Amino acid sequence: MGPIREENTLNDWKIMRQELISEEIVPELAAGTAGPVVVGAPLLPAQFTWRGKAYRVAGVLEEWKETGPCHHGSGERYVRKHWFRLRMASGEEMQVYFERHARSPKQRKHRWWLYTVTRPG
Repeated sequence: MGPIREENTLNDWKIMRQELISEEIVPELAAGTAGPVVVGAPLLPAQFTWRGKAYRVAGVLEEWKETGPCHHGSGERYVRKHWFRLRMASGEEMQVYFERHARSPKQRKHRWWLYTVTRPG
């Protein structure tokens, strides 16, 4: 993915480098949660492990839901993924998502995924 421009407090522009990752992350539930408890939404862990390194959530910048049609033919739509754009304590911005249903029975424990990482360039 290409560079992203982000305005800082001095009205200057700094270049941010966004990388597509699409890898599983492991939530560290013992670290607590990074947001309020919302019925029907996953608990957002305060910390994740990715590639053997722990990343602490400093703040939630944005969140949204991805929906899809019912697989049984009704006209209803169901939430498939919960997305979060996070500021990490280490300075990175991470876009992560939680899958409501596992991709396969073998992956039933694999629900959290890191989609992109944006680092100051």
